[in-house]
Amino acid sequence: MELPLIYVILLPVNIFEFSSGIVYNKGDTDKHFACSSTGFPVENELIKLYLSSDSLKIQCFFQTENDLTFKGMLSMFTSGGLAPSLEIVNSTYNGIFHFKLTLFSDRIFWLVDIPRENITQNTDIAAVEEWLVRITLHHGLNIYATEGTLLDTVREPILQWSLGLRMPESKISQLYQFVADLKVTKCPCANDVALLGFIMDGTVDVGVFIGVTSSGFWHYKDTMWYNMTDTIFSQLQEEYTEISVVDLVLTNHFLIILTTLGLFVSEDLRYPSAHVLKLSRADFCGFEKTDYITGNLWYNERCFANREHFEVDYVTITFRRNKTLSEASSCFYSKEPFLQWVPCSPYILRGMRNIFPDVITFLVDQEYGTGVYLLYDQVQGMASAFVSILRNNQPSLKPKFPPFQFPPSFSSPIGMVFHPRSHFLYAYGNQVWLSVDGGNTFELLADFHDDVIEDTFHSFYTQDITFVSQSRQVFVTKAGLRRYNMVGSVIDSIFTLYYDHLGFMHKITPDHSEASGSPAAFGKYRNLFGQPPDMGFETALAPQYISAHEMIFFAYVPENEPRDTVYTKKFKNIHYGKVIHSGKTGKAYIRKILQHETLPGFLSSVIAEMIDPFGIEETNESACLSSSLSVNHAGNSSYKLTLDLHDPQVLFQDTDLEKTVVIPGYSSLLITSILDPKNALALATMPKIAPNNVTFLKDSWFLYNFGQRNGRSWNIYAKPCNYWFQNDDSLTLNTVKYIDLGNSQVLKFKVIPSTKGLRVIEAPLLEVLVGNPTLLDVKARGTFDDTDSYLVTISVASEFTQQGSTSLAFVIWGASTECFVTTMVPMLKSSCSYLRSMHHIPGKLIPLKNWISGVYKDSQGFNLIKTLPVNYRPPSNMGIAIPLTDNFYHADPSKPIPRNLFHKSKKAGKFKQCANASTREECNCTNDQKFSHAVAFSDCREKVPRFKFPVTQYPVSLEISNEDGRVPVKSPYLVTVTEVNMRQNWKLKHTVPENVKKLKNYLELILQVPVYNPSGLNLSVTGSELFHFRVTVVPGVTFCNLVEEFQIYVDEAPLPFPGHTMIAMAAAVVLGGLIFTAFLLQLHNIHPCRAFRRWLLRGRVSPLEGSSTKLPLG
Repeated sequence: MELPLIYVILLPVNIFEFSSGIVYNKGDTDKHFACSSTGFPVENELIKLYLSSDSLKIQCFFQTENDLTFKGMLSMFTSGGLAPSLEIVNSTYNGIFHFKLTLFSDRIFWLVDIPRENITQNTDIAAVEEWLVRITLHHGLNIYATEGTLLDTVREPILQWSLGLRMPESKISQLYQFVADLKVTKCPCANDVALLGFIMDGTVDVGVFIGVTSSGFWHYKDTMWYNMTDTIFSQLQEEYTEISVVDLVLTNHFLIILTTLGLFVSEDLRYPSAHVLKLSRADFCGFEKTDYITGNLWYNERCFANREHFEVDYVTITFRRNKTLSEASSCFYSKEPFLQWVPCSPYILRGMRNIFPDVITFLVDQEYGTGVYLLYDQVQGMASAFVSILRNNQPSLKPKFPPFQFPPSFSSPIGMVFHPRSHFLYAYGNQVWLSVDGGNTFELLADFHDDVIEDTFHSFYTQDITFVSQSRQVFVTKAGLRRYNMVGSVIDSIFTLYYDHLGFMHKITPDHSEASGSPAAFGKYRNLFGQPPDMGFETALAPQYISAHEMIFFAYVPENEPRDTVYTKKFKNIHYGKVIHSGKTGKAYIRKILQHETLPGFLSSVIAEMIDPFGIEETNESACLSSSLSVNHAGNSSYKLTLDLHDPQVLFQDTDLEKTVVIPGYSSLLITSILDPKNALALATMPKIAPNNVTFLKDSWFLYNFGQRNGRSWNIYAKPCNYWFQNDDSLTLNTVKYIDLGNSQVLKFKVIPSTKGLRVIEAPLLEVLVGNPTLLDVKARGTFDDTDSYLVTISVASEFTQQGSTSLAFVIWGASTECFVTTMVPMLKSSCSYLRSMHHIPGKLIPLKNWISGVYKDSQGFNLIKTLPVNYRPPSNMGIAIPLTDNFYHADPSKPIPRNLFHKSKKAGKFKQCANASTREECNCTNDQKFSHAVAFSDCREKVPRFKFPVTQYPVSLEISNEDGRVPVKSPYLVTVTEVNMRQNWKLKHTVPENVKKLKNYLELILQVPVYNPSGLNLSVTGSELFHFRVTVVPGVTFCNLVEEFQIYVDEAPLPFPGHTMIAMAAAVVLGGLIFTAFLLQLHNIHPCRAFRRWLLRGRVSPLEGSSTKLPLG
């Protein structure tokens, strides 16, 4: 009877997967849910949600192959009480919302309705992160997860503007034939918001045409097109007819457009108006149209959501021409608001021609506070990188590091770019170089020789980086990874590439956009660039076994190969981490690339780990295998191979050329020529262990065919993803962690090998790289567990008072570029989190419903809530009837102001929220403002906590809340306490530990106010009515401005001074007068009681002494 119960218990464990964190690279790319916030959900379409000023209403249905399966899944889910849950996350926010368990509209949809304020209460226009949404079947179950995005259309700056004259699709389509190139730029915080500019060919009177999308070009036909030509012409003093876009950059708050007639900067996008977006022209003396056409804009893309004071955008413009004697530079840069553009070269060198090499690119590294130059000396033909320390935002001659000299082979430098939101710096041209230390050193990533990389495209979410060359070949790598892939080539004559917010690549042409496969899918670029290309090269390989599972492949270079083409027959960096496939069977994983200088015929080789055994030649393919083999040294690295001379049927054939003789325990021998049917020449891969004057019997030597004489018999392809990545601490790949002064953060990750059969390398699987190691104290600890998974724990602490930000990169150095996650780049800010605040913990927690009703009584029937009179002002030290504060409470401009008889009271008192309002309704007080303790919202405050007189030893309990929870305020935090309405009759009691007493005395001397220890702080109040206190943490112990306010209303108090004294004095005077009067009466023998009694007797008349009337009887 117990067996069925065991099955019932085990079933959910087998079906549902529970995990403490999200595991990436598992290859699940199916879209299980179709959801929409703007109408009917469309199957197999990426989830794009939009948050307006109204609530967010989302409809979802589960996608299956047919209705029968759909109904079965719904029946199973609903019977188990399961419904989808919605997670909304960005770098600092995580919210979970649940769909209704009951289905909607004839059992088709799940529905959720989320008020906007439950997601965000902000409505100001600013750079704001686009949210990632993850829909799963019930929260906590990592099954059927489907990802999408949520864009706040209310706050996104560029979406609030009209850029110019709107153009319908019919008019924009007429321009397609005149488009020469495309330029795309995207919002740094919301990559689905992008701008596309047409670069016109000049055959007609062209203009500035900009397209705006909020969906990442998934619906290209919905792109809003604007003609900005008239807006730009209005800034020009001369008349022009021809103009075109050259380049454009969208920063966090500004739009910058480089045209053939100059550089134009928009007004601040955070302050929209009803008019068309205005542009101002930046003047560069001596530069003309021919210069602007060859200009380039350079921008270090960073998202400044929840912007810090040290975060600012920089943009650089460079011109491809030699500066003249009258010109300071051909490179200029500016920081927002981009009003002043200054030369890139250090100030003391400006005007000194030929001292500073030509500036190819200049970028500002905000993590180090430096300017990074890519320079090129045309005389010497040498490129170099120079890192200058910025002083007052100006580059100086003082270098941060020694200049880095690139080799002469880097002959065509084109540009340099920081990967978004990271410290990875790439210099590119005919080679690609990577720097992970701010430009101090570079390492070669790729060498394209005669081809040149012209442009790069980046995804901050997936860390993808794409390089496009002059020959239209497309190469892909991951940020910080030392390997790359060729994914194909582009056949379109006019195109550009673009990554949306979720890392989907889009190939954009003038008339349409085409998206790649899921970023987590293997071969995701296949639909854009065709089948993944073979990365092999035209030569023969000679395999050499060094163990049962490891071998070396030598690439053969013929002796007569021209010097200019030798590189085409060598292994290159692109082959690192790839897989060699044999034309027969077998494959091997390339672990290392070697270059040789002294080995004749073999100038390069790779060390590879065998995944599947390689097939050998059979006797029907090579008849020579039926013979014994004699090996004799023939000079240098050549060896003569001789077959059995007595067997006329055993011969060398032409098809045996470029095959490799493999003899266990000896060097392999690559057959390079056949002298006659019985003799051949071969090159030894390892001459020192090559056999000499040795004969090997039949079946003791083997032939492998990795030649190319009859068509190349081997290929090199990308390796499928070989690692899983688990992040235990965050639901997003791009988290932001704030480290306050003296605080720390801990990050945990796990790397799980997912490829079976490969050898486990006893080395850390994860590389940890810090952008600016001097800003924070970063410590890493890594361990292997019993399953060969690698666990990494990172502790980050703030030890200095320096504020700033730095990226912290985790790179799985052995991962394939086909993995969805190879690199994670959290951003660390030595600063105050916008979510960090201080709160007062009241002695008695009152439920919200009681605050609304205004009634909450204690056990004695005393109401703990006080509803303040309209236009209330607390008393002053001059008396209850003479308020002197400027703060009104429960303000209503339509009602009279009490306690307003005295001149000083009439001068005091100012409305804040209710300024310029005539009624309380016009004050527009929100519920949050009505219950806020902040003095800024005192106009709205209606009810306050009520206490019975006297208030003694009230504990002032404080706590700090942030994204990680709540902690009590204690040493080394010290606080000051003030009463905002300048009231007295209160005092504080606290204890000061010996270890903070000197600090307290020092701060009191500096701040000129009392400083208190927040631990055990008690308040006593001897006054009456409202007291409004402000508690402030002293500076120097935190980056945050931690301030909290709380209010106490003291009721049922005795008469205030001098009421008690006046009453006592009056009573004393009256009592003294009575005593003195009694004394005088006694002195003169006067008895007032007797006299009063006699007076009463005289007034009384006796009835016997008066007349009477007798009444008759009867």
